[in-house]
Amino acid sequence: MRSEPSNPDDMHDTHGDHHRHEPVAEPYIGCAGWALARALQDEFPEGASHLARYAAVFSAVEINSSFYRPHRRSTYERWAASVPDGFRFAAKLPRTITHERRLTACETLLQTFLDEVNGLGDKLGALLIQLPPTLAFDPSRTGTFLQAFRNLYGGGLCLEPRHPSWFTAAADQLLSASRVARVAADPAVTPDAASPGGDATLCYLRLHGSPRMYYSRYDDGQLRAAAKVLIGAARSGARTWCIFDNTAEGHAVPNALALRRILMNASPS
Repeated sequence: MRSEPSNPDDMHDTHGDHHRHEPVAEPYIGCAGWALARALQDEFPEGASHLARYAAVFSAVEINSSFYRPHRRSTYERWAASVPDGFRFAAKLPRTITHERRLTACETLLQTFLDEVNGLGDKLGALLIQLPPTLAFDPSRTGTFLQAFRNLYGGGLCLEPRHPSWFTAAADQLLSASRVARVAADPAVTPDAASPGGDATLCYLRLHGSPRMYYSRYDDGQLRAAAKVLIGAARSGARTWCIFDNTAEGHAVPNALALRRILMNASPS
């Protein structure tokens, strides 16, 4: 992710002061998971669980464990009860759907997953479809899958493709028609993958760590670049998310805290 200037005013729209004072929805900022390192304990108030403490500071979290194994509906219900009303969860689709079935013949699997994850109730903010790098864009397969998905689920839906064939006008048009946002990912598999696509009413950033995925921390300039994307999308009316997935060496939480501070300082008083 390219760096931006350190002056918060440089992230504002420059087409007149009247743009600077338009209210925009606050972005959902969080991490992939809610683990809290001992060194960061003082950043969070006391709470009944790590999730409760995490949710007292951040507004969102991405559940990645749902990719690897199912969770009972009662588990999702317990998580939802642990967080404030304004908090939102994103949940990643199971790999049985995306990597094993590769989006084909998976309606029953989709229904089972939705029956479980709907335990989050109105605190379910988005579902994430992360595709394997070998899965190329196929309009017939994609259209059939997304139509089946939309017949079952009407909420926020975002897709993270990792094959270069997805970053075309045809793919973007199909995603928009299905109300599916294309994730803006870092590192990006192609230059276009760094920018949001598809449904313009949802902007979802997934920052995996760059240059070393899952390990690298983001510096101030890179975080300001992410803030600029979020502010621009929010001013266009989009619901905005930024999830840090650089968890391997504990950089996700401090990066999310830093981005939160940047956005607070950039907001007009």
